Amino acid sequence: MDLSNKKCIPCEVGGVALKPEEVAIFSSDLLNWEVLENKKLFRKFKFKDFKESITFVNKVAEIAEKEGHHPDIGINYNEVNIELTTHAVGGLTENDFILVSKIDKII
Repeated sequence: MDLSNKKCIPCEVGGVALKPEEVAIFSSDLLNWEVLENKKLFRKFKFKDFKESITFVNKVAEIAEKEGHHPDIGINYNEVNIELTTHAVGGLTENDFILVSKIDKII
């Protein structure tokens, strides 16, 4: 399922996270992303050097701003760790999978 053409929708506190079976359906198409406790998506990206890492992070930031959905990002020289969850609902929503599909198109 290609979610890269969808737009994230604003979430509100009190919204509902995806159920484990829904997470399984959405995650079936993920490449190299880990689902952590059915609440977070995680992926480690490796690059040639720091400059490539920062270029990638800037592209992710641009997408996140457009979507209004922001990942947690860690940078260690040539390695970038991205973790996604929807804090407002305490778990995963379709927005997390939409952002993952847009991030994957950068690579």
